[in-house]
Amino acid sequence: MIKKNEQSKFTFLKNSNISTIIGISFLKWVFISSIVGTLTGIAATLFLKSLEIATGLRNNNPWLLFLLPVGGAFVSFIYSKYGKSSSKGNNLIIDKINENADNIPLRMAPLVFLGTFITHLFGGSAGREGTGVQIGASISEGIGRLFRLDKIDTKIILMCGISSGFGSVFGTPLAGTIFGLEVAALGAMNYSGLIPCFTAAFVGNWVTEILGIHHSHYNILGIPDITYPIVLKVIIASILFGLISKLFSELTHKLKAIFSYSFENTAFKSAVGGVIIIILTYIVGTRDYLGLSIPLIADSFTQQVSPFAFLNKLIFTSLTLGTGFQGGEVTPLFVIGSTFGNTLSSILHISPSFLACLGLIGVFAGATNAPITSFILGIEMFGSQGSEYMFMTCAISYLFSGHSGIYISQKINTSKSRLIEVPKDATLSHYRK
Repeated sequence: MIKKNEQSKFTFLKNSNISTIIGISFLKWVFISSIVGTLTGIAATLFLKSLEIATGLRNNNPWLLFLLPVGGAFVSFIYSKYGKSSSKGNNLIIDKINENADNIPLRMAPLVFLGTFITHLFGGSAGREGTGVQIGASISEGIGRLFRLDKIDTKIILMCGISSGFGSVFGTPLAGTIFGLEVAALGAMNYSGLIPCFTAAFVGNWVTEILGIHHSHYNILGIPDITYPIVLKVIIASILFGLISKLFSELTHKLKAIFSYSFENTAFKSAVGGVIIIILTYIVGTRDYLGLSIPLIADSFTQQVSPFAFLNKLIFTSLTLGTGFQGGEVTPLFVIGSTFGNTLSSILHISPSFLACLGLIGVFAGATNAPITSFILGIEMFGSQGSEYMFMTCAISYLFSGHSGIYISQKINTSKSRLIEVPKDATLSHYRK
């Protein structure tokens, strides 16, 4: 038998050994994640500055819109010729995290960089998050190969790439951290990546700020007190945010399927999409829905916007992405959500600025199935006032978006209702069949 003193000594040594291992692991991931964050931050800075240039050129040279079909055809040709699995975009990254599927090629970073630049230069309606995430994941995959990480550590470093890409593009390191942990599966988070993802997101954002990037944040004008009527109105709005996010996701996926079926040649498919976007631009009589449409977000917080702005942006973005143009979905989701919230304000008789805030994070939560990320994003972008409303909005919108979303490779770890039976290891694509 082990004597009491010897047993205490053994327990102490065992606990000391565990602490040493954890300390070594902590230092390892802080080191590796800092490299990921630094490189991603530099790449994100170049990317964001390139979007500023593209937007400026397009605004100063309206005729560039007529080159959108040519630009789309060129990008699609490059992807079909050299892209290989890169064309799967963010879904490839999620597949890699969930199933250790195809490797993420380093070529993904320059391809999506070029493709998104061309989309914005000629007037496609797209965002920037997808590009930032793909650049971060591509860089992190390359670093993982360099350090010869095993399968488990490869998943963690890919999550770092997602976090650093998101955090550095939007200037929201905490939301970026949670996004990397939350986006791969509904109802599950991998806490083994908590420190690595935070480090990568924090460093990535810090690098962009050092290099002169200024991120957009907005002020809420008038947060109502918590009363039963206001809570009821917020619940109604949140349900609608979830349904709008579902409409965007389903329409985008449906258009991808229709155009892919109708046009076997991807370059021709994108050219046709470009022509349709040009025609729509002249039908609506404004170019507000081209590119990022950031001014529409700002207007949603300060004045009344067109009641159809959210629907126009939704259609323009679904068509752009559905016909093969490159770019992200998140900034358009911000625009759709904030303008829709602004529109609802006149119906629900609540501050337009307040509902624009809730719409921005609510539609994002429903479309990405990332409610905790969305809640943290709201606090980082708008401050903690009204946080109860923000949390309520993200949770309800997430629920009412159903088993849909912009990332069809997301695994359904937990069904949104115990009354809905989900096959084991099913992804959102299961509900698209």
